[in-house]
Amino acid sequence: MGVNVIGVWEDIRSGFDFTALLNLLLGVIPSLVCITLHELSHGLVAYRLGDPTAKDAGRLTLNPLKHLDPMGLLMMLLFHVGWAKPVPVNMNRLKNPRRDMAIVALAGPMCNVLIAVVFFALYGALFVPLRENAAGKYALEMLLLTVRISLGLAIFNLIPVPPLDGSKILLSLLPDEGYRFVLRYERYGSLALFALVALGVLSKPLSFAINAAYTALIPVAQAAMNLVVKLFYT
Repeated sequence: MGVNVIGVWEDIRSGFDFTALLNLLLGVIPSLVCITLHELSHGLVAYRLGDPTAKDAGRLTLNPLKHLDPMGLLMMLLFHVGWAKPVPVNMNRLKNPRRDMAIVALAGPMCNVLIAVVFFALYGALFVPLRENAAGKYALEMLLLTVRISLGLAIFNLIPVPPLDGSKILLSLLPDEGYRFVLRYERYGSLALFALVALGVLSKPLSFAINAAYTALIPVAQAAMNLVVKLFYT
């Protein structure tokens, strides 16, 4: 008996949420932008502070494939928080190891905050000319998604649990005894982080922090839109 290919396809299509797939695909480019610039900023700051390890490893690049961690990217697409393949940093080659390591760690989240500001400004500046057609609306949605993903990456990475950036910042502030204690148990940090994510412990605090940061940046978009309207539409 022959198979009705068109009928099978219609059955699949009727039961498949293409909107969800489109939204997932819509997040790929913003996620790659946020991940790549986050890791690149770590490497550049480390290089400026005396450690060429990232440069020697070929990580001072805008090629997202060099920074990609598949599971971290999937987490970003699904939950808007995730991670990349860490840029290698040799703490002993930094000029002031503990202080400079904190600066290197902070560079990634701060870069993501800057990305959020820039893309919110772009959203505001392009809102009026792009809002009237479908392609323009998708472009605007992608800009907003970049803002949210970048803020999520910044805030998530500031959690002081190894191997996230926040743990390296915390290490620089601890006295020597506390510093040695955290280093001793640092390898268990990934397990603790996975447990916190899997159990949903971080969901509400992260959502609250991301929404608060997002709301705080809305005036950036409003100011950019007002400027464009004043210059070109009045």
